[in-house]
Amino acid sequence: MTVLLYTLGVLLFALALVVSIALHEVGHMTFAKKFGGKVTQYFVGFGPTVWSKQIGETEYGLKAIPLGGFVKIVGMLPPGAEEITEPAGVDEHGNPVHRIRKSNTGMFTQLVSDARAAEWETISAEDEPRLFYRMAWWKKVTVMAAGPAVNLLIAFAIFVPLFATYGNMADVRITPVVADVSACVVPASEDQRLCTDKDPVAPAKAAGIEVGDEIVSFNGVPATDWDTVQKAIRENSDGRAEIVVRRDGAERTLVTNTTVTARPSGDSNEPLKQVGFLGVTPTAAPQTGGVLYTLDQMGDMTVRTLEALVQLPQKVWGVAMAIIGVEDRDPLGPVSIVGGGRLAGETVSHEVIPGADKAAYLLMLIAGFNFFIGMFNFVPLLPLDGGHIAGALYEAVRRGFAKVFRRPDPGYFDVAKLLPVAYVVGLAMLVMGVVLIVGDLVVPVRLAG
Repeated sequence: MTVLLYTLGVLLFALALVVSIALHEVGHMTFAKKFGGKVTQYFVGFGPTVWSKQIGETEYGLKAIPLGGFVKIVGMLPPGAEEITEPAGVDEHGNPVHRIRKSNTGMFTQLVSDARAAEWETISAEDEPRLFYRMAWWKKVTVMAAGPAVNLLIAFAIFVPLFATYGNMADVRITPVVADVSACVVPASEDQRLCTDKDPVAPAKAAGIEVGDEIVSFNGVPATDWDTVQKAIRENSDGRAEIVVRRDGAERTLVTNTTVTARPSGDSNEPLKQVGFLGVTPTAAPQTGGVLYTLDQMGDMTVRTLEALVQLPQKVWGVAMAIIGVEDRDPLGPVSIVGGGRLAGETVSHEVIPGADKAAYLLMLIAGFNFFIGMFNFVPLLPLDGGHIAGALYEAVRRGFAKVFRRPDPGYFDVAKLLPVAYVVGLAMLVMGVVLIVGDLVVPVRLAG
């Protein structure tokens, strides 16, 4: 049964990501067609074609490796001025339509030239007014931003009902309401084991504290929040403890003596400290909220994601070191879709986690991946969507300045000149992806608990 549930979790996560990728590409295709562009292919996946069907001028299909997708928008790369040959015809305005020839001077120049040649091999004179590079800059921005925007909308659509009902597991409020009472005092290193006859009774149990009691004060210190209560308990050592609790709407005063035991100070890397111990666990409740709360949380996620993207190479290096055994894998570090699938499988198959918690965690995982995919694609570097967006914005600024200062129109921005950057970035992404996948297989991040 556990294996079946694990497999179900992996498959649900994988299916959700494939659907997300498909919708990402739908975003690009929809606006490209809306603005008159020619879309010849829409595929989900890479590698050998599994299935395809021609509908109108667009071929729709699935490929064998569902790790991405693409739409082929005709005319992404303009012809280079240095490569223009004789006119191959005219457009509807009488302007010449040019073919391009390959240039063989230098490795990167050759790569750019080959990319242009491949782009223009199937372009005919009648395609000229529909070429992507000829679109207004704001249309190009819209087409390229539509894909990652869809991922962000998917995340938003999941977060809103989840935060409004179950709550946000990343924004937990800890209150001085008793969620659990320890039956005995056991060492911190053995806190998962059952009590024995040799273990002393926990002070909270001896005092008669019950689950659901709200701690009002501890030795006269008002319980404004759990941190205040915890600090007072730890500083009390083995002294007398007078605890006021609210139960069934009425306040009761309970008396006991805390005991001294070694407990974590908060940082797992710091040694245990001898502190006062009562034996109660506070209530940790995920915060709830609607649309405005979700937008606020997604704003915080944006900041954290940008910080994570800056640190991504360093984090991936840490995963590489964990693979060879030099250091431990950071449980809060990046994971690949393989790692995400493992976490989904472990969540669904976990015997202790309630069904509602499993569903909420799985939805959070799917929404989190969509949010990261959306933000990552906005990075202003080719081959990411953000690279094309940056090129279109640069074109708008350059043409705007030329117009203001009455200079000749500099024309369309040549994205092909950035292809060397795209090759380097693409290689870096490939290497990081492989490292994360290997790390998720060799030293995987596992579900806590």
